[in-house]
Amino acid sequence: MINDPKTLILAFFGGVIPALIWLWFWLREDKKKEEPKGLLTMIFILGMLSVILVLPIQKFLQASINSNEWQLLSFATAEELIKYLIVAIVLYKSSFIDEPLDWPIYMITAALGFAALENMLFLIEPISLDNSIVGLLTGQLRFLGSTLLHTVASGVIGISMGLSFYMGNGKKKLYLFLGIIVAIVLHTVFNFFIMKNNGGDFLKVYAFLWVVTIIIMLLFERLRRMTKD
Repeated sequence: MINDPKTLILAFFGGVIPALIWLWFWLREDKKKEEPKGLLTMIFILGMLSVILVLPIQKFLQASINSNEWQLLSFATAEELIKYLIVAIVLYKSSFIDEPLDWPIYMITAALGFAALENMLFLIEPISLDNSIVGLLTGQLRFLGSTLLHTVASGVIGISMGLSFYMGNGKKKLYLFLGIIVAIVLHTVFNFFIMKNNGGDFLKVYAFLWVVTIIIMLLFERLRRMTKD
C-alpha cells in the first residue's frame, strides 16, 4: 500500500498528462462541432473508473485460464467491452450523438481515461522505489505504446459505429460487432508481442500501431464528410 502523497501525485500526473495530450490531439479532429466539455470530462473519468471494474475481472480470468494466449485474449476482451459499455450506457439514445464523428470522439475519450489510470498504477512502483529514471522511461513507453493502443482499439470501435451511423439497425449491429472483434484482436496481438522476447518487438508493434492510427485519421475525414442520403 503506497501512502506517500508525493508518489501518488507524481504517478497521477505521469498517467493523466500524457492521456490529456492525446485527448487534445484527437479533439482537434472535431473542431467544427465541439462536444460538451462536461460530458467529455464525465466520459474520461468513467473511463478511469472502469479500470477498477476490469481488475477483478482480469484477476478472475487469470485464475481460471491456464493458457497465456487465452489469458491475453480474455484480458483484451474484458477491457474493450467495458470501455465500449460505459460510453454506450451514458450516450444510449442521447441527443449528443448527432453525427458520425461523435462515436469515435467519445470512445477515444473513454479509452484515454482508462489509459490514464492504468498508466498511473504502472508508475507507482518505480516512483515509490525512488527510481525516477525507470519511472520516466516506463511513463514514456506507456505514453507511446499502451496509451496509443487503447486509443486505436477504441477508435476502431467508434469508427465502425460512425460508418454505420446512417444505416439500419441490422447493419449497425454488424459494424459494431466487427469493430469490437478488430479492437480485441489488435489489443491481443499488441500484448502478445510486447510479452514476447521481453518487449524486444516493441518498435515493430509501435510502428504498426502508428500505421493504424494514420488509417483512423483518414477515416475521421471520411466520417466528417458523411451525410444522410
